[in-house]
Amino acid sequence: MLDPQPARVRFAPSPTGRFHIGGARTALYDFLLARQTGGQFILRIEDTDRKRFVPGAEDEVMESLHWLGLDWDEGPDIGGPYGPYRQSERTEIYRQYAEELVARDHGYYCFCTPERLSQVRQRQQKLKQPPRYDGLCRSLDLDEAQDRIDGGEPYVIRFKTPREGSTTAVDLLRDPIIVENSTIDDYILLKSDGLPVYHLAAMVDDYLMKITHVFRGSEWLPTFPLHVLIYEALDWEQPIWVHLSIFLNPSGKGKMSKRDAGVKEIYVLDLKQMGYLPEGLLNWIALMGWSYDDHTEFFTLEELIEKFSLQKLHPSPAAVDYKKLDHFNGNHIRLLSTSELVDLLRPYFKREGLVVDEEILQQIAPLVQERIRTLDEAVEIAGFFFKEAAEPETSELIGKKMTIDESIEAIRRSYEIIEGVLTLEVETLEKMLRALAEDMNLTAGQLFGILRIAVTGQRISTPLIETMVVIGKDEVLNRIARALDMLESYAGAA
Repeated sequence: MLDPQPARVRFAPSPTGRFHIGGARTALYDFLLARQTGGQFILRIEDTDRKRFVPGAEDEVMESLHWLGLDWDEGPDIGGPYGPYRQSERTEIYRQYAEELVARDHGYYCFCTPERLSQVRQRQQKLKQPPRYDGLCRSLDLDEAQDRIDGGEPYVIRFKTPREGSTTAVDLLRDPIIVENSTIDDYILLKSDGLPVYHLAAMVDDYLMKITHVFRGSEWLPTFPLHVLIYEALDWEQPIWVHLSIFLNPSGKGKMSKRDAGVKEIYVLDLKQMGYLPEGLLNWIALMGWSYDDHTEFFTLEELIEKFSLQKLHPSPAAVDYKKLDHFNGNHIRLLSTSELVDLLRPYFKREGLVVDEEILQQIAPLVQERIRTLDEAVEIAGFFFKEAAEPETSELIGKKMTIDESIEAIRRSYEIIEGVLTLEVETLEKMLRALAEDMNLTAGQLFGILRIAVTGQRISTPLIETMVVIGKDEVLNRIARALDMLESYAGAA
């Protein structure tokens, strides 16, 4: 059911590092609400922190979002009616609103040097007081301030936080946050280099871009009351604020960090390289902060757009469970058509230097589809199709709980059965080999295990009988004969 009003939402990353799953979840929720309500999803780059700027980070954000299928309606690359969409191109706008706050007596010019501020902090630390600006310039006469500015003295613009009363900040997922104004610092809004900080720039942009809902991380909760005060100081209507839950590391003990990823990654493009589908990744992150009901977990992007609701978001921390990612990804792989899977698998085989036979790839795609959780797992279990027959370890050709002689007999009789059939057909061949196992008082697993090593050179592979059919009768016989020679030589030398 659509919300009554189209939502305008923005995803506003800072190009200060790689694009990870936390950012992807925020972008997903933005996208879902916009598409569900017939609104707009906006990409805005918050690049005013030049010290932490990382070249290429903006491109990685865009590449990741495109791969995930989260395409935006307005942004730095395509423009829109509320541009520019890079904050570094909007600095004069922020200065205008910083000056307006000063004019409204909700901001002031501060000329304190870094050295003085450091001394203030040291003094506060000795007195075990919370670090904050001591307000030296708060009451400075505007004419005097202007004279100092005209004289070339460096300055910042600070927010003039009310000293009395309290501020109530309302977040959709939590009880109202009520903070005494006396505990809120006079934060810097405009730095001495003329660039804004987040507290000013994001508020101005959200207002001017007519953002209706702000999804962001819960790390902004401590300064949330300041943002409310800025809106109130400028007589602006606030958006609906949604501070999303934090990610816990896989153990569930402590906030997820880059060091906790372990064998998995947290960066979207790295997960792509590891063989995850965008559909699997989106399904996974959607459920880390939202749920549809207490039992439905599998969603396509179209289903997420239909079923997503703000009311089902929750603030509870979510452990990053990579087993669930594997589960969801495997399920989405099962939904692919053979041609889709072939196109997705091809690069993974080629990445390993394998020369891909297209006809064989078409045949093996259905064989791996039910068994893999990530695309790169197909190389592990089916890469042998594109290699010359591997030479297995002779010891591996000895069946489980079997002697060398029993293994030799099993291989010899298997060879005779395969040699005797006109063509390899799955149902017929499987029935004959199972009958052989029974006649030799073996389990099917014992016999098939030996033959799997002989034919594929590995213990884990695509289904044995289907694999034989793809490889072809002549080559299967060659490989089994070679395995038989290896075992007989081994027995003779023993």
